[in-house]
Amino acid sequence: MKQIGTLYLIPTVLAEGTADQVISPQVKDTIRNLTYFIVENLRTARRYVKSICPELVIEQLTFVQIDKDSTPAQVQASLKPLLEQGKDAGIISEAGCPGVADPGAEVVKFAHQRSVKVVPFAGPSAILLSLMGSGFNGQNFAFYGYIPIERAQRLQALRNLEKEMQQRDQTQIFMETPYRNNKLLEDLVQTLSGSTRLCIAANITSPEHELIQTKTIADWKKGLPNIHKQPAVFLIYS
Repeated sequence: MKQIGTLYLIPTVLAEGTADQVISPQVKDTIRNLTYFIVENLRTARRYVKSICPELVIEQLTFVQIDKDSTPAQVQASLKPLLEQGKDAGIISEAGCPGVADPGAEVVKFAHQRSVKVVPFAGPSAILLSLMGSGFNGQNFAFYGYIPIERAQRLQALRNLEKEMQQRDQTQIFMETPYRNNKLLEDLVQTLSGSTRLCIAANITSPEHELIQTKTIADWKKGLPNIHKQPAVFLIYS
């Protein structure tokens, strides 16, 4: 019977220069022994692999990009080396843990369909770290993903999240493209109830710029942080 390769889910850093603090030796050893990677972004993945294992020659490694615009055929094709050559592969997201709010989930889906062994490694997840640091309900929570861009849809989404939070006693977690963060903050304080609590978690794991702070909307109205172009997660709870 033909040998099938293993698919390793490799976490990466959330903040530059933090690999020694947040990436385990097991992850580094795995990267050192792989020659094939399925990645969300070619440039950042190559840079990350070289930073983790500087002895590797990047030109001798194969990187295949699978992002949000990849077709199902491209996703399935990325697994051919595992299925036909028995190669092991590593999935690397742009930041954090692959498969969570990440196109790598599609690769994992097809891997299970083809009986490929999937091995996830622990690593920094902005979603879980922000929930841990928020002081909100950690037993009942939902991750919404990215808030709509169009303003009418965005405001309705925020109202719906607040309604879900109240009806289900459920922490609501969501994100925005970093260059629209400040606009989202303005919409949050203008739309949500003053008693609703908002946690802003930006630059998670960064030793110098990390912000994890929870206040009521009424208190946030007194002054909002400037998190323009900074990776952030937003959480609301009553």
